[in-house]
Amino acid sequence: MHLVSRPRLIRTIRFILYGLIAIALGGFLFAWSGLYSVAASRGHFALTNAILTFGMRNSVKTHALGIEAPQTYSNDLSTLGAAHFHNGCAYCHGAPGVPTDPIAQSMLPPPPDLSKAVPDWRDRELFWIVKHGIKYTGMPAWVAAQRDDEVWAVVAFLKRLPTLDAAGYRELALGGLSIRPQIGSEIATTEDTSGAMSACARCHGADRRGPKSHLVPVLHGQPAEFLIAALEDFAAGRRASGIMQPVASELSPAERERVARYYAGLARPGAPNRLENAAAVERGRELATRGDPNARIPACMDCHSASALNAYPRLSEQHATYIVNRLRNWKKGIASESATDAIMAPIARSLNEQQIDDVAAYFASTSASISKEENQ
Repeated sequence: MHLVSRPRLIRTIRFILYGLIAIALGGFLFAWSGLYSVAASRGHFALTNAILTFGMRNSVKTHALGIEAPQTYSNDLSTLGAAHFHNGCAYCHGAPGVPTDPIAQSMLPPPPDLSKAVPDWRDRELFWIVKHGIKYTGMPAWVAAQRDDEVWAVVAFLKRLPTLDAAGYRELALGGLSIRPQIGSEIATTEDTSGAMSACARCHGADRRGPKSHLVPVLHGQPAEFLIAALEDFAAGRRASGIMQPVASELSPAERERVARYYAGLARPGAPNRLENAAAVERGRELATRGDPNARIPACMDCHSASALNAYPRLSEQHATYIVNRLRNWKKGIASESATDAIMAPIARSLNEQQIDDVAAYFASTSASISKEENQ
């Protein structure tokens, strides 16, 4: 076996070290010179772009390993994701019937048309991109990193996006929201946009129309004080939501109060849900009205009946899917710094899965008048 002599080995190592130093020094001098243009008006060299794209795609694939995607996506989930996409993503990526903004088109790299790009990615990879964003592309990370449920809502919508035409997208993303055309003076003198980019009704409904997605809470008839506090908590980041925080932070305190009082003055949008599982509803009624002393769970109606303090939401006629999701998030440890979360999170962690389903079924099937009588 031939062995390399020690002097030769030392010379080889020295040559490699000198080479690395020369490369580093050359790179520094090139960057210091400013010869390389960082202007977004010029694209990368084809080779540079190929290398960056190759590295980005493989980075996403590697970091997405181990993420388990849902087997199916509910209509509630994709509808919620569509409403957020219209407000937070369509500006850059466009959508069926919604052109990409010219400013976004001038970004480098330009945001892709997702109706064409989505099929190239696995569900878990889309989840990773939406949650973490991508450096140097303008693609931000999710505002509330702990809210995986919201990120999956966007993924659920993205999976449907390639199948939508303009009418289908508008129905899913705007939920039938009617947008009044602005007259010339309004276009010229107001900040409102024809797309109603931050309209609350897109998710929460309005007048006699409730939310299209049952993952979205019914705001109709909720105490104005509770709604104002919730919007303030979202705006300040005390309540974690990548969907609500951007919307609430754009509203002034006066606007938050006006929209809260608008929803507080609305009648509930419809009759309570008549669920088939009467046994679950009865178990939920028992827990809601009496609590579970052995598990130190207080009666829900102490805080959530029609006659409770205005700092707390009314849960009668609330969607069961929303209540279940909210309780399970608390149970997973996803809590905020709001005053109400400090009360509810420990209670939710004391509930078992059946109790969560039961109490949600009870409130979804109970009208406001009945809940008030049962609390008296």
